[in-house]
Amino acid sequence: MVRRATIHDVAAEAGVSVATVSKAVNGRYGIATATAQRVLDAVEKLGYESSLVASSMRSRRTGVIGVLVADFEPFSAEILKGVGTALHGSELDLLAYSASRQRDSEGWERRSLSRLSGTLIDGAIMVTPTVVGATSDIPIVAVDPHTGRADLPTVESDSFGGALQAMRHLVELGHRRIAFVAGRPDLRSSMLREAGYREGLREAGIPFTPELVRIGRYEPEEARQRTASLLENTDPPTAIFAANDISAIAVVGLATSMGLSVPRDLSVVGFDDIPEASRLATPLTTVRQSMQRLGGEAVNLLLALMNGETTDAAHVRLATTLIPRATTAPPPARS
Repeated sequence: MVRRATIHDVAAEAGVSVATVSKAVNGRYGIATATAQRVLDAVEKLGYESSLVASSMRSRRTGVIGVLVADFEPFSAEILKGVGTALHGSELDLLAYSASRQRDSEGWERRSLSRLSGTLIDGAIMVTPTVVGATSDIPIVAVDPHTGRADLPTVESDSFGGALQAMRHLVELGHRRIAFVAGRPDLRSSMLREAGYREGLREAGIPFTPELVRIGRYEPEEARQRTASLLENTDPPTAIFAANDISAIAVVGLATSMGLSVPRDLSVVGFDDIPEASRLATPLTTVRQSMQRLGGEAVNLLLALMNGETTDAAHVRLATTLIPRATTAPPPARS
């Protein structure tokens, strides 16, 4: 293992005192320009980085914001891309953090914040947090919280409107027997997508049929298992709307393995528009939510808080857009 360079190594390399290194690294007055440059050259040569913890003790700021996620999956990965893009060119660094041993437990955010705030990060963005009442000494913004809008600044997509667009698309194609693979019952955005599904049925005068709803929990294997019985039914659906793309892709795979053609025998619509959706052999019709923009808007709110601006539980809801591709078509003719 390569030993990490210390401030003493830099001082020895530059031929100056530790105090002079500290002044040069932190841009303080009292040293000659040539001396400061010699120190900085030594810093670059040795790859020296001052400790974030030590920096926070001196200045009360670390120059780092944290993004707390329950898991690294496509949604959170796109959020992180958006955060990174929004921070590009700033003087802030990004720390992505997942407490892997606690990701399935409620309140993981509080435990994570207690570890990070005040010593490692100056502000936090929590992605799909289970609680929004988390208190901390640092500013916090929530993205797609379980309970929806609350006492923290929040950013989310229009899940209800997006689901309604998906349903209108399928109805306009002529589908009447439309199934729904729901997401996680504990997540408000998932509930709103089911509400949009039901509203789409109501608008079209189609009775809601509980037997056409399956709980996929946003997990591909669970979505696949729950959907199998739908497709094996003597009166199967002609279309399936899945609450996220991962589930929709699993449904397409299942249908294909059962000898069904998508979209000739079965139309499928997803939600999210993750990168994989457009790369399938049969590109997925889906509802696009701008996940990277969610991350960018969260950064804007967080920076405002960190600069002392008043946001008073600001709430940003981004529009969603139907992206028709190749997995939807009119229903097959039935004799």
